[in-house]
Amino acid sequence: MFLGEFSCLAAFYILLCRDRHRAEPSLAPAQPFNPLLFLPPALCDMTGTSIMYVALNMTSASSFQMLRGAVIIFTGLLSVAFLGRKLVPSQWLGILVTMAGLVVVGLADMLGTRDETHKLSEVITGDLLIIMAQVIVAIQMVLEEKFIYKHDVHPLRAVGTEGFFGFVILSLLLIPMYYIPAGSFGGSPRQVLEDTLDAFCQIGRQPLIALALAGNISSIAFFNFAGISVTKEISATTRMVLDSLRTVVIWAVSLAVGWETFHGLEILGFLILLTGAALYNGLHQPLLARLPWRRPPAGALGSEAERENLLGGERAPINGDS
Repeated sequence: MFLGEFSCLAAFYILLCRDRHRAEPSLAPAQPFNPLLFLPPALCDMTGTSIMYVALNMTSASSFQMLRGAVIIFTGLLSVAFLGRKLVPSQWLGILVTMAGLVVVGLADMLGTRDETHKLSEVITGDLLIIMAQVIVAIQMVLEEKFIYKHDVHPLRAVGTEGFFGFVILSLLLIPMYYIPAGSFGGSPRQVLEDTLDAFCQIGRQPLIALALAGNISSIAFFNFAGISVTKEISATTRMVLDSLRTVVIWAVSLAVGWETFHGLEILGFLILLTGAALYNGLHQPLLARLPWRRPPAGALGSEAERENLLGGERAPINGDS
């Protein structure tokens, strides 16, 4: 994952080098900033993703993706506490609706354990771990928003810097993990926390694993760059809509290949979560603005000159003033 993010840094410098050789550079000069600012978001990314990957082994892929919608709750609360943002009533309503959606998805997850793929205790533990991880992900998002907007960091550079820190830290952690005993939890022949040499042997003997890793690296690189670009250039609302489409695709593929069974409550839970996300991100406002009783009358603001005065426009010349 971090190798995919780290590759964005190389792409940034290639893009910067090509831009400098143009007659009219399109990239604005970057403001100086300390790269260590992105170390805390990288640590949050590493911790939150590790917890979610452990939880993914205890629950289904669709529930894993849907429960990640809990990040809206914690992001909103942390934005109020640390960014000084004031949430409007529709955003508070979106948080409450999201909480209701999480309850429905969790209930569907527990009722769907009849196939005995996962034990009920594992499902509950996995769901709770996913929701707990969203607290860490919310901290990461708040930190990213603060640093990217404050220093006007290019999205490729931001993602690549986080990937660099995460890749270096995890690479160093692989050394002690190779010797730390973990019993059956490690899942390796030596029963250690992480057997790196055995992992490389598996990659060499099974080309399908190498293909999956290459796909994971490239998809994460494009996904993170696209997500931050959409947030910076368009809006978080658009990113929310696109992320919801990802949930539908994951669920559809899981059902198609037979990795999980269909449960009607998951549809209800997903729709509730989508409604909560839409309310929080203000997706309902353009729809309400189109209602007839929400539009002002044609002459409500008076003439063009009066509207300019209301908006603080320039004063029209009077009595020969120039």
